[in-house]
Amino acid sequence: MQNAKDSFYMALRARLATIDPERTILLRGAERPGILVEEAEAPFSQFPNDVFVLRWLGMAADMDLSSTMVAEQCEIVYQTCGTQSFGGLDRGRALSTMDEELMAMLQPFYTPKLNYAATPAATMLTNVFWDEPMFTPIVIQRDQLSRSASVMVYSYQEEGE
Repeated sequence: MQNAKDSFYMALRARLATIDPERTILLRGAERPGILVEEAEAPFSQFPNDVFVLRWLGMAADMDLSSTMVAEQCEIVYQTCGTQSFGGLDRGRALSTMDEELMAMLQPFYTPKLNYAATPAATMLTNVFWDEPMFTPIVIQRDQLSRSASVMVYSYQEEGE
């Protein structure tokens, strides 16, 4: 499933860079698109604002098919306090913008599966695909608005995975 998870993340990262090139994060001295995978980063005491954080949850497999299909739930968490120039009073608009960006990043609902353990990444034989997102209600915590969306990410297991 690691190749599918990596391919999903890299597809969303590339799509975000196109949709909103200004949504970035400075992480370990490098500026990159404002999306990260929680399990691949040092622990956060608090998630960064205005960034999409992917969190991988439960996994399942269907072995009754001609090829084993695996699925893993991905929760995408994001939050904002709005902008300083508006004193945070635009935090609702900022969260709505992130909602729209996430919906745009997820379409189309598939991407080629690549093996990122190789350099350059090697194209595999199948695609990674996912369901439409399920959004949670907005959570208000003092001056911060947050939300998460959940998608099931699917992939067929290939030989050697």
